Amino acid sequence: MKPSNAKIIKDGLWTNNPIFVQVLGICSTLAVTNNVRNTLIMIAGVTFATAFGSFTLSGIKGLLPRKVRMIIQVLVLSFYVILVDIVLRAYAPAISKQLGPYVGLIITNCILMGRAEAFAAANPPWASFIDGIANGLGYGVVLLAIAVVREFLGFGTLLGFRLAGDWFTPWTIMIMAPSAFFLVAMALWGSNSYNARAEARRKAAVAKAAPDRAAK
Repeated sequence: MKPSNAKIIKDGLWTNNPIFVQVLGICSTLAVTNNVRNTLIMIAGVTFATAFGSFTLSGIKGLLPRKVRMIIQVLVLSFYVILVDIVLRAYAPAISKQLGPYVGLIITNCILMGRAEAFAAANPPWASFIDGIANGLGYGVVLLAIAVVREFLGFGTLLGFRLAGDWFTPWTIMIMAPSAFFLVAMALWGSNSYNARAEARRKAAVAKAAPDRAAK
């Protein structure tokens, strides 16, 4: 049974979130999340490459010999990552220079290959495209939240605009890589705690309803 579009979107954004549940794409939090603008560019690049890569691979999955399947997957995904890099170099050279090699390293993001193998290889192109967008945005929401905290506390700015007054002392630790690990850990803890409580409430409701159904 093919999953509905609503379920695909819900899975990507929350139920099977790439960071909270699959714990993929964590390295990106170290690379770009001390700056909201760079984070938004990374989110757009990952979402674009995941969506169109999954769409393409789903469309040609019947033509791929099993022995070279993963090699072709990497080639297809690399094509879309290179497009992102070329567009940035042409239209936003300053941002491209700031991001340095990190745009090209999108291909090493496990979300791209993970969705190609786990979803696109077994589902039609349109569903795979939606799955790519949903997972890209699910990944992006987490990164953006971390970037907002890190940029504000680390620089006193958001998107380069000064928000904190002269009274504010920037937290140097927030612009360093370890802060991203701490924030991701806190996000994972919060997500897992919420899901555990929700599951406990669901089981309690089921257990409470069972005697009532038996009595009827």
